[in-house]
Amino acid sequence: MDTLRAGKLGLSMIVKQVQTVDIAIAAATAGYDAINIDLEHSVIPESAAAQICLLAQRVGVTPLVRVPTHDAHYINRILDAGALGIVAPHVESAREAEKIAKAARFAPSGERSVASNWPQLGYRKLPAAVARQMLDDATTVIVMLESPNAIAKAREIAQVPGVDIIHVGTSDLCDALGIPGQFSHPRITDSLSQVVEACAGTGKFVGCGGLGNNPEVMQSMLALGVRFLTGGNEWAFMLSEATRRAEMLRALPLPTAAAD
Repeated sequence: MDTLRAGKLGLSMIVKQVQTVDIAIAAATAGYDAINIDLEHSVIPESAAAQICLLAQRVGVTPLVRVPTHDAHYINRILDAGALGIVAPHVESAREAEKIAKAARFAPSGERSVASNWPQLGYRKLPAAVARQMLDDATTVIVMLESPNAIAKAREIAQVPGVDIIHVGTSDLCDALGIPGQFSHPRITDSLSQVVEACAGTGKFVGCGGLGNNPEVMQSMLALGVRFLTGGNEWAFMLSEATRRAEMLRALPLPTAAAD
């Protein structure tokens, strides 16, 4: 959040396959501000996600977890395990956004249950009020709008206290609009414009993901006012570079066999 508040672009790497902690170091080396461990679309266990979160903090990368459910107990558990933010998919109303925000915040602004010796605080024993305020300040709450109905409710959702980023999931939105994969379609641009307008003056930041590898589309989203981008997932990055390397090597001419 400090990067966004400073007026800079926030970049997140989605993690969908790798279950070892070295992905946090790789994300830091590659220049990402955050990792988004996707537990909605993967079978990464919570225990592995927690370990990645712990190392991410130590290497200066914000560990976010996309939760598979809006259930408050699930949100509470992954935050207690070391996440510094949650990404809630398929948010359709202000009521759902409020429920999510309350699950991630302590009283009086929320309803997060109290554990102790939180890893985010280095397991230090701090005064109760101080520890809760530090965690609330450090926790990022991201809600994803992924349908035309959610976009239509963007103004109401943007008014919900405790939400930090309104994130448009363009892949699912494209499908819902009947234009799968058409990220440059005017209806996607219009949807982003609606969300940016809805967030104006609220202190909320607008995020966007699922844009594929298209710098022109990403540039157009930044021009609209998007300030948080998911740059892609680690598996796609690996396949992209592996494919490029194989094509480069196969294009090299083989030496001609020497004549007898």
